[in-house]
Amino acid sequence: MPVISAPYAFNEEELYVDLRSIFGHSLFLKCEGFNFAGSIKLKAATEMVESAERADDLRPDTVLVESSSGNLGVALSMIAASKGYRFLCVTDSRCNLATRLMMEALGSQVHVVADQESNGGFLGARLAYIRNLCARDDRYLWLSQYTNPSNWKAHYRRTAPAIARAFPRLDLLFVGAGTTGTLMGCARYFREWHRPVRIIAVDSVGSVTFGGTPGHRMIPGLGMSVQPPLLDESYVDDVVRVAEADTIRTCHRLAKRGFVFGGSTGTVVSGATDWLTRHDIQGRTAVAIAPDLGERYLDTVYHDNWVQDLYGEHVLDPDPPVDADVAPLGPTSPAEPPSRRRRRGHDA
Repeated sequence: MPVISAPYAFNEEELYVDLRSIFGHSLFLKCEGFNFAGSIKLKAATEMVESAERADDLRPDTVLVESSSGNLGVALSMIAASKGYRFLCVTDSRCNLATRLMMEALGSQVHVVADQESNGGFLGARLAYIRNLCARDDRYLWLSQYTNPSNWKAHYRRTAPAIARAFPRLDLLFVGAGTTGTLMGCARYFREWHRPVRIIAVDSVGSVTFGGTPGHRMIPGLGMSVQPPLLDESYVDDVVRVAEADTIRTCHRLAKRGFVFGGSTGTVVSGATDWLTRHDIQGRTAVAIAPDLGERYLDTVYHDNWVQDLYGEHVLDPDPPVDADVAPLGPTSPAEPPSRRRRRGHDA
């Protein structure tokens, strides 16, 4: 049995859910939420902090600071508490209340930016706040998940090899795109593997990660309002964009079968099943990565009033009106095409 003394020392790597009975497709979902941080972000957080320690960047008065919509903030809060560091998380109004309370319970300070930048949205405002803070006070050390190579290296060293061990005949891998750390780490690993693996990125409608016009998004985790510096599109074979209404429906469909996952996971599963519906993959092995569990989304994704106020009262109907796919209600940009063919171009 595992016996640990540090919370970041445990992470369940070998758990997969077979989604065939729920969605009718052969798709295995790698569950990354079974650790004390509750998400895949534990890996990037650990790698970034330990890299800073190896570089002797941490002084006794250092305050770690990072921009996060939630999950990375919790992971860094947990690590900081365990190692005796101070941590400031800069987030915005989309961060779930449960996530904020978790960070504060772990002893972290949380700053919520109130306004959006004209071009960079909430993320631009968060980054501007951190830049100004670090310029004024050299005690603050910005880990910068958006540019830090330790972000993708964590998944190159841990996530992708774990999938390769479990599925040596892997053909398709669906990965959500946020900072693109998970996407780039896995894509780089499988580009070097002994057999070809098709990498399909899953993004949110309204995100500009793969181009397009920014739109209003309310579910934290995936999608970016600025193009992520870590992204190298040459490693990505295809992109699927998911409307938030579809994310909501997928989360509720999973919950009805006993699986309560987070919004990021709902987006990844929705995108993967949409892609599989449009392609013939008979005999192929497909895996999707589930970044988190759903407890922190009980007052948003799983709260009927929140869902209906933002996405309309029919969003959870079995056959919702066509306009229910536009999410959320209010100012939005035109929906991007659901997918975009990528570099290597071979058929699934």
